[in-house]
Amino acid sequence: MALILFVRVRAYALFQNIGTFALLFVLLPFNLLKVIPSLLWNFISLLFSKKIVVENPKNILITGAKMTKSLQLARSFHAAGHKAFLLETNKYWLSGNRFSNAVAGFYTVPNPQKDWDGYCQGLLEIVKKENIDVFIPVSSPVGSYYESLAKPLLSEYCEVLHFDAEITQMLDNKFTFIEKAKSFGLSVPKSFLITDPEQILNFDFAADGSKYILKSIPYDSVRRLDMTKLPMSSQSEMKQFVRNLPISEEKPWIMQEFVKGKEYCTHSTVRKGKIRLYCCCESSEFQVNYDHVDNPQIYDWVEKFVRELNITGQISFDFIQTEDGRVFPIECNPRTHSAITTFHDHPGVADAYLKDSQNENETSLIPLANTKPTYWTYHELWRLTGIRSLEQFKAWMQKINQGTDGIFQVSDPLPFLMVHHWQIPLLLLGNLQKLKGWMRIDFNIGKLVELGGD
Repeated sequence: MALILFVRVRAYALFQNIGTFALLFVLLPFNLLKVIPSLLWNFISLLFSKKIVVENPKNILITGAKMTKSLQLARSFHAAGHKAFLLETNKYWLSGNRFSNAVAGFYTVPNPQKDWDGYCQGLLEIVKKENIDVFIPVSSPVGSYYESLAKPLLSEYCEVLHFDAEITQMLDNKFTFIEKAKSFGLSVPKSFLITDPEQILNFDFAADGSKYILKSIPYDSVRRLDMTKLPMSSQSEMKQFVRNLPISEEKPWIMQEFVKGKEYCTHSTVRKGKIRLYCCCESSEFQVNYDHVDNPQIYDWVEKFVRELNITGQISFDFIQTEDGRVFPIECNPRTHSAITTFHDHPGVADAYLKDSQNENETSLIPLANTKPTYWTYHELWRLTGIRSLEQFKAWMQKINQGTDGIFQVSDPLPFLMVHHWQIPLLLLGNLQKLKGWMRIDFNIGKLVELGGD
């Protein structure tokens, strides 16, 4: 039986990788029809364009080169006259964003989990070679902690716009984050630290009266989307569910009150406890659409939290807002959020990141009022296959007409080609060689989401 299951899994992985590779190949001519005219237009435009001159240009090193949010920051700094360099771990040497005309250089370093000394040495060499002024992590969930550990080393040579390691750990831990927010007098959902499945099975749900969901505190790229509500219909069903989860002292979970309401996500760039750049978007389980909305209650919550903590860096939150207007944080991520793509046409991003001073009365930078929402075309094409009515199709068309692709820009078209038809296909080929499957493709983050992945 085990052998049969093994063969089936390998056969599915073979079909999945080859089939997806073939679909991307079919889409390649359409992508070229979009990219090639833009390349020709840019070549002609360069003959008449003037070079941007800034009074005090900076060299910026941005990590997370496989991700759209890293590309967005590189474009923002480039447009303001600075030099942007992208960095990734060796696995993602194939980054399609490295081909952007906003990128002055691209580097890779070893995975810090596997080669900490090589990682630190690689960072230092790049910082010294390119005379880096500011190091800005656009972290993966795993990478943000290691970038905090590297902060003291890099701070001797450049500014590091990131939190100290203990702050990153506290914010990244769903339980300690909630406890910290509670200590500031902010609204939070009921939350319990779980290190043993028996804690859940012995919990008196009837007396408590609330519904709960479980979340792994260590990052879990697959189970993080599981919204199974507790208690379940029977004790035996719940016992089977929780005992199949990898809950332990070493891998703690949080049991958090399920709050009904609308979900939002935010990104904030903060200096000395003051928000310099901020956006807030309606959210979903698999977020690949961003459109800034004005929500004063959420802004006030974020503003108080970062002010009380007096931090400098990038911080993202997920919130639920109930019908009566109360806001509850679901979790915090001490890193850049993809919602920063809503600043794709804002000229003030670089200054918001770089300037260390802010007038007391100066408001936070938010996306322009008339900016287009962002989406990812290849995700939308997949969604198109699930449309079953004319009304759904009209809504889909409206979203496409009113928005803009998060990767594609007429002035910088190559990443749109290379992410979809270089980066992702090479990742698929890597999995094909290992006969390894995956859960889904995230074109925004630029990776295959898989069990035990990054």
